[in-house]
Amino acid sequence: MRKTKEQPILEDVLITDIGAEGKAIARIDGMVLFVPFVVPGDIADIKIIKKKKNYAEGRLVNLKHRSEKRVEPQCPHFGTCGGCRWQNLNYQNQLEAKQQQVRDNLERLGNVDCSLLQPICGSERIFYYRNKLEYTFSTKAWHDEPPAPDAPAEPGALGFHIPTLFDKVLNIEHCALQEDLSNQIRLSVRDYAIAHRLPFYDIRNHTGCLRNLIIRNTSTGQWMVVVVLAELHPGWEGLMEHLRDSFPQITSLQYILNDKMNDTYADLPSVTFAGQDYVEEMMEGYDGAAPLHFTIRPQTFYQTNSAQAQRLYSFVAQYAQLTPADVVYDLYTGTGTIALFLAKMCRRIVGIEYVEDSIIAARQNAQQNHIDNTEFYAGDMAKVLTPEFVAQHGSPDVVVTDPPRAGMHEKVIEQLLAMAPRKIVYVSCNPATQARDLQLLAPKYRVARIQPVDMFPHTQHVENIAELILR
Repeated sequence: MRKTKEQPILEDVLITDIGAEGKAIARIDGMVLFVPFVVPGDIADIKIIKKKKNYAEGRLVNLKHRSEKRVEPQCPHFGTCGGCRWQNLNYQNQLEAKQQQVRDNLERLGNVDCSLLQPICGSERIFYYRNKLEYTFSTKAWHDEPPAPDAPAEPGALGFHIPTLFDKVLNIEHCALQEDLSNQIRLSVRDYAIAHRLPFYDIRNHTGCLRNLIIRNTSTGQWMVVVVLAELHPGWEGLMEHLRDSFPQITSLQYILNDKMNDTYADLPSVTFAGQDYVEEMMEGYDGAAPLHFTIRPQTFYQTNSAQAQRLYSFVAQYAQLTPADVVYDLYTGTGTIALFLAKMCRRIVGIEYVEDSIIAARQNAQQNHIDNTEFYAGDMAKVLTPEFVAQHGSPDVVVTDPPRAGMHEKVIEQLLAMAPRKIVYVSCNPATQARDLQLLAPKYRVARIQPVDMFPHTQHVENIAELILR
């Protein structure tokens, strides 16, 4: 076997900038060096772990000088869990990095004039802000250091996957992303399962009982817990009874049987063990409008930062500048949250979404909020949004689009150019694909205001809203 060349340790490396995927950047002899868990201004010794022609990747060996931008992480798992890679970076500097990320993508990839780029909207809560977390059971527990040879065998772990290792899961003792009841429920489930010898799932051999644990909560104080089982192993009902009896705060206790080869459960039925089959979320209306109520079930998508979702939608409403006579198309409508937020400001809203269950939820949400000027349709966006569809439902005055990370299909963009609404409000979770789409829309649309919104503190992710005006 060919031996891997031992890479050097570079001493006194100055970290200069923030890079992709939550890593930081240094520059050595014209080469870009990517390093996780350091911040701009740090001086450190870095071990090279991968070297290519124009870049290298490294890991922190010794921190020589602490940057003024560095803060102490609150999470005890920081550096192992890959979820919050910027938790050691001052939050104001996180916002500055995300603002720059939006500018760089739009200017370099989309040739967009960013003179009307607005200051990023930061999150008031930077810890315990999420309303949903999904945990994984695994027979393979991850340890930073190998266990002692005489250590007793472990039943497994309940927590988050280690990045790049599909079968290794880190036991989470405390997560600072969701209110603390989530930690109490997770630890109680793990302890009960171990004490009663309920087998954790082995993803390699596809054996075992306990597969996933989903915990959701709402601003109305309701909690949903969903246990995903690979099989109905003896004793699973005892676990559900334990949750029901130990945590009266749980208003919806459900389980899903998933014996597939993958962890997706959106296509599987959920069974209510105790309480309701849903939880309710409330969102303040725009500009003094009545609050909106949303029904959330296990498969329902809802923005995971509830407070920031309300701010995000308020920017959409502000940029849309709707009139009572307007027809609005809401593309990639999901469960209709944006459509319902805007509905009372216009004549009619047509929502389109690929997932049929989401469309069913959107219609139910419209009904329970007594909104009768919305229409929702399910199907592949590129196939549904056709000239025939537009002729049947009316040409839109304004289009709101909130596509997935991959951005919009070229046929959707072609149809937007053909419809030529007076305004498009483009919401994106990926400024790079947004920049690509804005360039394709440039023949007919100029970009006006641009508004970044931080939905996920301590991560590199950023939402961005672009206001497009017909030329």
